[in-house]
Amino acid sequence: MSTQPKTFLTPEQYLAIEREAEFKSEYCDGEMFAMAGAGEAHNQLVANLVAGLHSQFRSRPCRVYPSDMRVRVRTTGLYTYPDVVVVCGERRFLDDRRDTLLNPGLLIEVLSSSTEAYDRGRKFENYQSIESLREYLLVASDRIHVDLYTRQPDGRWLLTSASHLEDSLDLQSAGYRLALADLYERIDLPGFQPNTAVPGSVPHPD
Repeated sequence: MSTQPKTFLTPEQYLAIEREAEFKSEYCDGEMFAMAGAGEAHNQLVANLVAGLHSQFRSRPCRVYPSDMRVRVRTTGLYTYPDVVVVCGERRFLDDRRDTLLNPGLLIEVLSSSTEAYDRGRKFENYQSIESLREYLLVASDRIHVDLYTRQPDGRWLLTSASHLEDSLDLQSAGYRLALADLYERIDLPGFQPNTAVPGSVPHPD
C-alpha cells in the first residue's frame, strides 16, 4: 500500500504562508506546526512579565516582546514564538519586515501540561544554540515555581529555581530583579489566594 508523501516547505515558503495566516505556527525541518491557544493563568503570567520588564526598560536600550514576535534559531532552522522575548542593545532581524528576531538575550516560556516536556527538552536544545542567548526562564502556570537557566562562560547552563512568593531571581541579561509576588499577582491557583482584589470589583465565583 502506498502512502501519500509529505510536502515539505522551505523557510521562505513558510514565512510567506505564516505572514498571511490568521493563527501562528512554528516551523522546523520543513513542516509547520499550529500553536494552541492559552488559558487565563498563562496569559496573565505573560502580561505580568511584559508589564514588569517594560517598566524597567523605559530609560534603557532594551525591548520586551510578547508572543507575537517570531524568533529564528539559525543553526537548527526552527522558527518559533516564545511567550516573552527580551533583547538589549542592537536588534537584528531576518529582513525588513522586522517580525523575526535573530538575537534574543532572554527567552521566557510559560509552561502548560501540553508544552512542558517540549519547552524543557527539544525546544531548550534549540535555544541553546542561539549565540546571543544568555538566560532561559521557565514559569509554571499551575503552581508557584520558576526555573532560570543561565549560560556560563564555559558554555554550561546553571539552573536556579524559586518556589515561594518571598523569592526573587536576578535576570542578569535584562538587568531585572523578578519578584515572584509580582509575577504571580492575580493568578488563581489551587490553595493560593493572594490579596489582589480591586476596590469595587466582584469576586470570581469558585
